[in-house]
Amino acid sequence: MKLVDEIFEMYKGKIRGSQEDLDMIAFTILEQLDHTELLDMVKELSEDELAYFIRLYIVESLKGRLEQLDDTKTFYH
Repeated sequence: MKLVDEIFEMYKGKIRGSQEDLDMIAFTILEQLDHTELLDMVKELSEDELAYFIRLYIVESLKGRLEQLDDTKTFYH
């Protein structure tokens, strides 16, 4: 993705690559974009990039749901 390449070049050597650093960069960039700009970015994705994007969204959403469930219930194996 062109945006990821640009971000990587901009921050290369300036970040440790920790989850906190990456979250901060992502949130900072997303705060600056409106709905139309986000959709334009999605339209520019290749089919493989779009599939990866959706897969990542599904996986992370399911992780979040499982964490919520874990907070309210105890799992027994």
